[in-house]
Amino acid sequence: MNTEISTQDALQVRMLGRFSITWKDQILVGGANYSESQFVYLIQILIHAGEKGVSRTALEEVLFEAREITNIRHATQSVIYNAKKKLKQAGLPDVNYIEQKNGVFYWTNKIPVVEDAVAFEELCHQADKAEVLEEKLRLYLDACYTYTGEFLASQAGVLWIAQEARRYHALFCSAAENAAGLLRITQDYTKLEALGRYAARIDPLANWEALSMEALTALGRYDEAIRLYDDTVRYYMQEEGLKPSRKMMDLLSELGEKMQHTHEVLDEIQDHLSGRAEGLSGGYVCSYPVFQGIYRMVERMIERGGQSIFLMLCTIVDGKGNAMREGAQLEELSARLGEAIQESVRHSDAITRYGKGQYLVLLINTTLENCAVVQKRINHSFIIRRQRTGVEYYVNSVLSPYH
Repeated sequence: MNTEISTQDALQVRMLGRFSITWKDQILVGGANYSESQFVYLIQILIHAGEKGVSRTALEEVLFEAREITNIRHATQSVIYNAKKKLKQAGLPDVNYIEQKNGVFYWTNKIPVVEDAVAFEELCHQADKAEVLEEKLRLYLDACYTYTGEFLASQAGVLWIAQEARRYHALFCSAAENAAGLLRITQDYTKLEALGRYAARIDPLANWEALSMEALTALGRYDEAIRLYDDTVRYYMQEEGLKPSRKMMDLLSELGEKMQHTHEVLDEIQDHLSGRAEGLSGGYVCSYPVFQGIYRMVERMIERGGQSIFLMLCTIVDGKGNAMREGAQLEELSARLGEAIQESVRHSDAITRYGKGQYLVLLINTTLENCAVVQKRINHSFIIRRQRTGVEYYVNSVLSPYH
């Protein structure tokens, strides 16, 4: 398939992200609103197959899956006939759009095609072969920005599409990592930060935010890096219940070492450190890494002070007592549970969201009996009317690792 033909002279096919086929600036199929049909399945596989074509058996599987068809050959020819009619009515030149040779079906070479997935793959191959650093970097970046989403994302359940989607995703990850490596060599951290944000948007929950965080740190934009880290941790926890990756944690530690402040007197430094000015009541809500740091500090404090400290895990459960992991209600319930916990614990206690429908609470200077009192307060605030869902609690004593 020719990827260098002008827009006006070729069928423009978008397979990455949102599917569409455009002819002379007119969308023939796809876009924001389109319904899947045998016509769509036929055109997608034929166009993407290109010069290799599609065997009759493979085409029949795509069109009819496992359905029992009395005369499958006739049914296939009927779909092809109707597709040709539809393409002619759409204004395409009157040619034999779908050709057949020796049991293999092809899209006609009389109407050339420019397909984004093919262009993306070609850019990846060109970048791999390029020997000059600047050219290699340009091609890898072009490839990354050509990849605008998963291959035919709305049809991930179709076998051939799922296989191609995995292949293209692997190509994108390789191109992005290679581009990032070259940007580190050239120390172009502005482009690295932009690449990280783009990759995180089109390939979410894959830790691409680490690239942007690394770039922001290298550029000395520490506040933005910390804000990005906090936003990422919150998003991962809310969407998939995922903790930050080791790479993100390492970057946070590196960021802490690199941060430098102007010289100030102790009173001014203490004002910046303190949260009193925020005027917040209830427990201290923090991100997981901050909570982890507090926990480790508390472990050390126990060694000298002998305080009684407990770690409590709060999990939202359904009416049968099973932990809720999915569902439209879960996000609203999680937010409400967080508010109930914050209102029910003391100002000195720390809280973090651990995953979907789960919170960790560090109860400072308390007893096991008081933990039960806290649980009752949370239930009183969380459970309303005839609510079937509830909260399951697990409590462990925090012990010093140095004893």
